[in-house]
Amino acid sequence: MTGVLGTLAEAWDEVRVHKTRVLLSLVGVFLAVFAMTSVTALGLMVAQVQQELGERAGGRAATVAINAWDPATGLPPDGAEWGAAVADLVERYDIATAATISYGETRFRMAGGTMAVQTRRVSPNYGDLHRIEPVEGRWLREEDRENLSPAVVVNEAFMAALGVPDLTGRPTVVIGGPTPVTATIVGVVREGYGEELVAYRIDRSTGPWDAATAADPATAMYGGPSTLELWVPAEQTDQVMQTVRHDLALALDGVQVDAYRTDPQGAEETIAMLRLAIRGAGVVVLILGGLGVLNIGLVTVRQRIREIGVRRSFGATSGRIFAAVMLESVCATALAGLLAVGAAIVLVRNLPLEQLLNNGIPIADLPGFPVAAAIEGMIAATAVGALAGLLPAIIAVRAKVIDAIRF
Repeated sequence: MTGVLGTLAEAWDEVRVHKTRVLLSLVGVFLAVFAMTSVTALGLMVAQVQQELGERAGGRAATVAINAWDPATGLPPDGAEWGAAVADLVERYDIATAATISYGETRFRMAGGTMAVQTRRVSPNYGDLHRIEPVEGRWLREEDRENLSPAVVVNEAFMAALGVPDLTGRPTVVIGGPTPVTATIVGVVREGYGEELVAYRIDRSTGPWDAATAADPATAMYGGPSTLELWVPAEQTDQVMQTVRHDLALALDGVQVDAYRTDPQGAEETIAMLRLAIRGAGVVVLILGGLGVLNIGLVTVRQRIREIGVRRSFGATSGRIFAAVMLESVCATALAGLLAVGAAIVLVRNLPLEQLLNNGIPIADLPGFPVAAAIEGMIAATAVGALAGLLPAIIAVRAKVIDAIRF
């Protein structure tokens, strides 16, 4: 142990003595390790952002959507029958996450008059299934079904049209019609294109919301039947779709049932290929940096050949000389790798990723800096140092004592 520590101390002393020359040779190694580590970490985060973007539109892996209608009339099944069949299906197969959604328009009284707003009537699970993260406030909850003032989640364009800057004053909006209903805005999402207004409302309510809709159907115009979405294991999607078609067709006599998968597929493979290509470029830069270290190591050995000869004449073994020369390179590149990993961590943790990659929408499952990326960077830097120090160490060992002293 003493010999190993002594060799390491000796190698570190040589690095300090030749620090200027060593630092110049390590610029390439530092940049390469910094690039590789940063790309690995950012790759994981970009992959997460891309996954969440896809899941906001199509649902998590794997989401199965189910529609049902009467093939003779094209109309959806009776609401009560459909609800009972869906509840029985979810309970029978113990499906953890199921959500219903229907699209349409609702007339809201805004600052400039009554406006028909694109509205999605959803169950609370829809937010979890589609990774909806409000930029302000919260998403819909189960208890919102019992509220006398129905809860709504709207986009930023809706808030601007309402003339309300934020949720500080617990803003409300009136649903128009002969029996007006005052709804409470509980959350704001970043969604829609340009000035497009978007609103989410609870799928059913015991309060006056549903009563108002029943009294005046013109207040809520819905196109097409409701869609049921199930979050199931990816490997079971085919079996789930087949079972759902069979069971719902039996429960709803004479109804056509369609089941299909909506979540994005194949995105992970594309991102992995891009990450591999960028890391390949980092490996090339790392090799070039290693060549610079090798060149400096060869020059250093030539300049220190007399010193090596004197040490050999005083009894230094070949192994000690070999280890000292090689470890000098390893210590230098390991230090460069450590600094590069530290710089990569500082950069990645301080980048405004939500603004740069996700349009300011909070990232639901933002991964921390991957330990694997840091370890990989340190291993790469150390390996380059070992390879770059191998040839100079062999030259130092093969030098004859007499010739080295006369050099």
